[in-house]
Amino acid sequence: MEAFLAVSKMPLKSILEKIQEEMKKREKVRERVRENMRRATRLSKQAILFTHQERFEDARKTLKEADGLFSQLRDISKEHPDLFYTGSVSAAFEEYAEANTLLILVEEDRFIDPEEIDVPSFSYILGLGDVVGELRRRALDSIRKGKIETAEKCLEMMEHIYSELTAMDDAYLLVSGLRRKCDVARHLIEITRGDVTNEARRSILEHSIQKLEETIDKKRKVERSQPEEN
Repeated sequence: MEAFLAVSKMPLKSILEKIQEEMKKREKVRERVRENMRRATRLSKQAILFTHQERFEDARKTLKEADGLFSQLRDISKEHPDLFYTGSVSAAFEEYAEANTLLILVEEDRFIDPEEIDVPSFSYILGLGDVVGELRRRALDSIRKGKIETAEKCLEMMEHIYSELTAMDDAYLLVSGLRRKCDVARHLIEITRGDVTNEARRSILEHSIQKLEETIDKKRKVERSQPEEN
């Protein structure tokens, strides 16, 4: 009872001022995290652009810079663990996972493990879903460059990602937004298959016409080389 009375003697104003000061400090930390995560997201988007340009070393450097921001986040979350689960943090991890997955797929032809880049599993899954869109972009770029085999490889990867994600029955319930991403992925795969198929047919037709022209040209040369009959 005496202890209670001793505590109760502390003016309420002082108590609230103390709380307010703590809230101000926390808000500064929250704003720092928010800004760092926005920057990490921008860096990841830039790394994706570098990967499409096949500037792989630049992409790796950019992602390393983003990783430094996530390291700061982990240190901050030791004192403020709830800040680790805000929307801006989730979005940044998702973009980071997408950028790393695309880079390793294009450069090394393999899928990266979430533990390799230290991202939460749900961020990895959602980022993987968005990789389908980036593979479509790479497929279209390859078609424009006449690299049909690369475009076909991208389509194959898109289908593989979609197949594996939709096979995760429980993930639709546990990972918010995954079903929508898979629906988008299915649509992108359908239109990309059409683009790749049309280009493959055009390439075959062009090759056939070229072969026919070469055959006709050779025949004409042979005919010209033969002596005329009197």
